[in-house]
Amino acid sequence: MSLEEGISLPYTKGKIDVEKPLDSESDYSRTFKPGRPSTPSQSAARSATGLLMHYKKGILILATLLFLSFFTSVPLIPHFKTSSPKVVLILAANEGGGVLKWKGPQEWSVERSSIANKQQYAKTHGYGLTIKDMTIKKRYSHEWRESWEKVDILKETMRQFPDAEWFWWLDLHTYIMEPQISLEEHFLNDLQNQTYRTLENFNPLGLPVDLPYVDYNKPIDLIITQDCGGFNLGSFLIRRSDWSEMLLDYWWDPAMYEQMHMQWEHKEQDALESLYSTQAWIRERTAFLPLRKINAFPPGACSDKAKDPQYFFQIHDFVINMAGCEYGRDCWGEMEHYKALSKKLHLNWWKFW
Repeated sequence: MSLEEGISLPYTKGKIDVEKPLDSESDYSRTFKPGRPSTPSQSAARSATGLLMHYKKGILILATLLFLSFFTSVPLIPHFKTSSPKVVLILAANEGGGVLKWKGPQEWSVERSSIANKQQYAKTHGYGLTIKDMTIKKRYSHEWRESWEKVDILKETMRQFPDAEWFWWLDLHTYIMEPQISLEEHFLNDLQNQTYRTLENFNPLGLPVDLPYVDYNKPIDLIITQDCGGFNLGSFLIRRSDWSEMLLDYWWDPAMYEQMHMQWEHKEQDALESLYSTQAWIRERTAFLPLRKINAFPPGACSDKAKDPQYFFQIHDFVINMAGCEYGRDCWGEMEHYKALSKKLHLNWWKFW
């Protein structure tokens, strides 16, 4: 019997046609298909996938607990916290748009530039940042107190960051020109030498130079500047303390507001000036920085003092405050100019554009 006629095997039910080729890949795969040797990375990947599939319920529960720990305050779940910032920046913005008028493209651009500037600065130095919407709110409008939000927002932010020490208020039309310098390096680590405590040498409003029973050896808890119009609250710092909590309560006191708000053109600024003029306990923990230290002006502000260099920005000043730009000046043009100048001053040497 020849192979062509077929061979009948005792352990098969039929014959094998040795000349018939495998007619498809599926036939081949059902018989024998050698695989490529696995690489170590493939073997590790298969092992990891197997472990994930085997313990997927446990991994899902663990991931849920981690999410709740980091991003929520759910009770009975242990929460992991990063170290609290020592300094918190408070930026006054209007992210929700306009109430009295719609914001135009240039206003949006100014806001984006200011916010990005503060975000980068806070990230660089490990500071906190909170952006507060200054859109007119109903909780203020019933008292006509829309220009007094700073005090209330400071109190709110202190509750929001219970472990922070310093709170730096910045108006929207400010720009940090020297972002590589920390506040500690700039003046916080040397307050006694960087600040002045009395009004003997610079007193644009003619406030009382001194009061009885003032102890100027007390720690500094409020840092402000003076411009040609008096106290400037576009950029100032306050330290958390029992004193500052009491100051904010007095500053926000409805009784004082109701009596004087029609006479105080600059609202909370005038209120603080009045408290400083009459209250020894407020004066003894308040200190002043030269205006250009955290509040330098562009040309056009304080126009009646245009020839006085102590007010106006010079190269390498720390912060520019475009105060009053919305009243006859170009806020967008000024913001773009100083943003480009800051970028130019800190351009890396290997970049040529």
